[in-house]
Amino acid sequence: MKLMIAALMAAMLTLAGCNTVQGMGQDIQKAGDAIERAGSK
Repeated sequence: MKLMIAALMAAMLTLAGCNTVQGMGQDIQKAGDAIERAGSK
């Protein structure tokens, strides 16, 4: 039972980490787009 709980917690942390990295990548992309637009003016 303890092993099952530990496995579920590890899976939740892994999925949360992936979501965070994806969100950070989107934020960096938006910042890059804003810099590109500012440079083309």
